[in-house]
Amino acid sequence: MAKIEITLTFDGEKMDALEYALRKERTTVQKQMDEALRQLYETKVPEAVRDYLDNKNKPMPPKRPPRHTKAADPVEKKRDPETREDEAHRGGPVREGQ
Repeated sequence: MAKIEITLTFDGEKMDALEYALRKERTTVQKQMDEALRQLYETKVPEAVRDYLDNKNKPMPPKRPPRHTKAADPVEKKRDPETREDEAHRGGPVREGQ
């Protein structure tokens, strides 16, 4: 989302006092205003609208290359054609000497 700048007017002496008090808390007016604006947004803007905006501005994940499927089972390729035929008729692999 594009950021915009908000300009406010406030009494200079009060601003100095606020900055002094916030420094003791290791924070700034900017950080506090950012948090207050975020809370205001979450309170006043309906959740469905927030979700829409969040999803609208998400980058799309990169497309995956297509998966290649295997043409045949590798075990099937190793067996000779007669063995595969016998399996189909007898219900299992044929071993020599049976």
